[in-house]
Amino acid sequence: MDCIISIELGTNAVRVYAFDLQGQIIGSARGTYPTFHPYPDYSEQDPEQIFITMLYVLKNLLNEKIHSKKYRVTAMCFSASMHSLLAVDKNGAPLGNLITWADNRGQKEASALRGSPLAEEIYKATGTPIHPMSPLVKIAWLKDQQPGVFARTDKFMSLKSYIIQQLTGRIVLDHSLSSATGLMDIHKREWDPTALGYAGIRADQLPETVPINYSPGKLLNQYRVSLGVPSAMKILVGSSDGCFATLGAGVWDQHKATITIEDSAAVRVIGKDVLSDGKRRLFNYVLDDTHYVSGGPSNSGGVVFEWFAKQFGDFRNAFDLETCMEDLIKEAAMADPGAERLLFLPYLLGERAPIWNAQARGVFFGVNINHERKHFARAVIEGILYEMYSIERMLLEHRNIKEISVNGSFASIPFCTQLIADIFNLPVRVSANASSVSMGAYLLAATDIGVYKNIEEASRSVSLAETYRPNVRNSKVYAGYFSVFENLTGKLADDFEALANL
Repeated sequence: MDCIISIELGTNAVRVYAFDLQGQIIGSARGTYPTFHPYPDYSEQDPEQIFITMLYVLKNLLNEKIHSKKYRVTAMCFSASMHSLLAVDKNGAPLGNLITWADNRGQKEASALRGSPLAEEIYKATGTPIHPMSPLVKIAWLKDQQPGVFARTDKFMSLKSYIIQQLTGRIVLDHSLSSATGLMDIHKREWDPTALGYAGIRADQLPETVPINYSPGKLLNQYRVSLGVPSAMKILVGSSDGCFATLGAGVWDQHKATITIEDSAAVRVIGKDVLSDGKRRLFNYVLDDTHYVSGGPSNSGGVVFEWFAKQFGDFRNAFDLETCMEDLIKEAAMADPGAERLLFLPYLLGERAPIWNAQARGVFFGVNINHERKHFARAVIEGILYEMYSIERMLLEHRNIKEISVNGSFASIPFCTQLIADIFNLPVRVSANASSVSMGAYLLAATDIGVYKNIEEASRSVSLAETYRPNVRNSKVYAGYFSVFENLTGKLADDFEALANL
């Protein structure tokens, strides 16, 4: 029996899934790794620790679920979170930690670029909003703040490029992740000269950019033997987690959008055209030769509720964060919609879409003496979802969205899914597989080996069986609260900046 392995290099965890050729999950495994914050606005990870964790999780899954049941791995497909940057020297050795999407150290560089004549030209070419998240700005920061490291750098690569190089010896980056760097011309599918000039680098200092179904070659022999996989197994470079999440959610029609909430979050649509936004708020990332995934990303996903749980939750068992979060969600469900006039701005890590303000910060607003923990818990969840709604409203300028699909461990919690239906006032559908990133990887690999004739057919095969309908009364309540949320965010922009300058 043949099977397909998907490897998702997420923000805080690697997730490995095994699928049979009918798309049924054979098994899955997960391994976590820390993010370091050595200074304010810094978010870093150890790339070697991630690589070792990935190997450990992959080997265990293969031994327990694949080899023991006589499956043969026919393909292995990768996905990764966007916007990571790793500088390596001429020997391929990292010159520091991996810088993640959540890193905001490049605020000065991003602000200067946004105010320059280059901003519009670079955005139109690359489709990536100018923000400290982008590798374009991260490289500019290295050039300005760490010129010694910048001068010693032979290659600037993403986490996925580093992992694939370790496994195969090839340095490549798929068009999807390339288009999220702020350095690739999404129309020509090649590195953009203007962006390269701003960053002060050459095209040969970046990985070779390739289609998402590209195979970088075979596993190096030591890994093939250690993992026990066949020499004929095909490796696919794959896509970004965001593009795969959209593909795997079955979102293909013009009136559909998908919401993903894991650690970070996003609202996305698929189409053949780039969505032109004069305010430079939307991203447009490449999926394949003819399709783009467009939308807006948020820093304020599940990581925000996790923060709340760590600070204010009760731990029945030591380090049992999952149970603690479940208990808080049960408490939140006991509070009425609107949390008794308590609002939360969830900008603990600054924010990307739609405000693109790295200086934004979290705010509880409307606290009174009668508020209890259940109200704060509900306000945090509602604040995260108001932020998703604000991104969807931005997309409504370009699309007539009539249906939402949700995926990701946070968005797929039934309580949260119903809140999404109520806040958006739209039907919300949930896939049987909450990990639409892994499903997207499976669909690409299955298409590559001939199970589907193209990825459109593959995406339309996704079953979205469960539907949540909006509660009309609650939708009206949330419309009022969202208006205050949106106004408050705008009014505090100057105060966020003043606070950052103290």
